Amino acid sequence: MDKQLELLQGTLDLLILKAVSLGPLHGYGVLLRIQQISGEALVIQQGSLYPALYRLEHQGLLATEWGESENNRKAKFYRLTTAGRLRLEQETAKWNRMSGVMDAILSAVPVPEQA
Repeated sequence: MDKQLELLQGTLDLLILKAVSLGPLHGYGVLLRIQQISGEALVIQQGSLYPALYRLEHQGLLATEWGESENNRKAKFYRLTTAGRLRLEQETAKWNRMSGVMDAILSAVPVPEQA
């Protein structure tokens, strides 16, 4: 894809929860995983990512543990909590419903006028 997509408002938390559900990650790792999964179509800015991680941690959806990153630096690793897994399931179901509704709306064709 030539052009990166803009992130829809309200989707960052869902993307973070999904990325972390695939395995524990440090903050920058979350950013890279989202880029990788999206085929480089989504690029998350660090200025948006870290406040979202902090918010999700304080909501009890992510747990943290200090560890060492790939380049031997001290890093905070995030993993889903039980509440985070439940929220991911709920938000995924809502997203899929909305996606279906949007698909139905955007697939609508004009009704021919009757003479």
